[in-house]
Amino acid sequence: MQLRTSCRLPLGAILILSILFLACTGQPKDETPWAPLLAGNDSQGWTILGGTATYEVKDGTVTGRTVHNTPNTFLTSDQVYGDFILELEYKVDSSMNSGIQIRSNSYPTYMDGRVHGYQIEIDPSERSWSGGIYDEARRGWLYPMTDNAPAQQAFKQGEWNHYRIEAIGDTLKTWINDVPAAHLVDEWTPSGFIGLQVHSIGDDQQAGTEIQWRNLKILTDSLSKYSRKSTLPPLITKNRLTADEAKDGWELLWDGQSSSGWRGARLDAFPDHGWVMEDGELTVLSSGGEESAAGGDIVTTNLYGNFELKVDFRLTKGANSGIKYFVNTDLNKGPGSSIGLEYQLLDDDNHPDAKLGNHEGSRTLASLYDLIAADPKKPVLPVGQWNRAHLISQGNHVEHWLNGRKVLEYERNTDAYRQLVAESKYKVWPNFGEAEAGHILLQDHGDRVSFKNIKIKTLSKPE
Repeated sequence: MQLRTSCRLPLGAILILSILFLACTGQPKDETPWAPLLAGNDSQGWTILGGTATYEVKDGTVTGRTVHNTPNTFLTSDQVYGDFILELEYKVDSSMNSGIQIRSNSYPTYMDGRVHGYQIEIDPSERSWSGGIYDEARRGWLYPMTDNAPAQQAFKQGEWNHYRIEAIGDTLKTWINDVPAAHLVDEWTPSGFIGLQVHSIGDDQQAGTEIQWRNLKILTDSLSKYSRKSTLPPLITKNRLTADEAKDGWELLWDGQSSSGWRGARLDAFPDHGWVMEDGELTVLSSGGEESAAGGDIVTTNLYGNFELKVDFRLTKGANSGIKYFVNTDLNKGPGSSIGLEYQLLDDDNHPDAKLGNHEGSRTLASLYDLIAADPKKPVLPVGQWNRAHLISQGNHVEHWLNGRKVLEYERNTDAYRQLVAESKYKVWPNFGEAEAGHILLQDHGDRVSFKNIKIKTLSKPE
């Protein structure tokens, strides 16, 4: 005889066992000690900048709505963040472009307070660049999504999408719905606010179009413990052109590692001492402050007349140097620097030259040396940090920019310009600064100064 037994569990017990089974076999519980960025029904700790689009916070969900006749609008955190891991969800109308600003800022001295900085793109269009990294109001696209089909396909139209954003040191990484989207190494901005963008719209677009964000949470401690490894190779911007720069005709003037394109101002080759190239930085070494007494000035092998030039520079305390243009190396074969117009590099607070010169203030940082003083309200980052010089020369018109702000402009080859020269140390050089083209020079003034991201764009000659 065979005995058969049966054991039937109550329905409630079966449900409990099923739930326990799913809990054991499902995703592990997130133990990350997140802090909420927005909760409840108010936006306390956040400020609207840029435009007049509207925001509403309800039950932790932020709803932004477009309006006509306004620039991009941003709901920005009052708190500044440097290194962090951020997660959030968003849902966007298919007709709307948007983004999340990170490490962004708004200064009165930069484009009249315009919000600028890294933006993690939200792009529901056919282009599908959601998760890419754009540099708002600065360099344009840093990490476009043209070569990342899996991330482009990960976006869910009309649904909630999940972003993970890591900003740790100089490295930015993003994921869209757990698919790696971007992996960028960029040294430009170490900290700033977080912002939720409502993009401007045209007259043909519907006002009141919505984008929503929810479950915004951030981590600022023990980041190495919780950081994820990206499967994407890093895109490094140091001494490289961004996608938009390459498209716009920019070229690298220094490749970040060799002397190609440069020589000593009084040499046929690059100096064998006094200058070093390390970690993507070109540095003139200190030699006690004497002009061109060590390795000497260096100049481009090519001549330039109509151009835009961008140079990142870092001063040491009390340092003096310069970026010269329209340089003629056949002039001044004696002691001192080669002759040319000069974008002055100076620690204004600690070098006596800031109080000298035939024209008051004309030897301060970003001035046209000894001729025209830069705007005293110029935006200057402290000694030891990187600043950006930007020069525009087209025909006789020249502009000096510093950290995104124009600090002076003038016209060469005019009576007013020649009068300034006649009142300066350059009066001994006939037709000073009036050549159609010349070398670009980085000065050895005996103080340690570093350079990187040296880029140039050739401009058309004005008619």
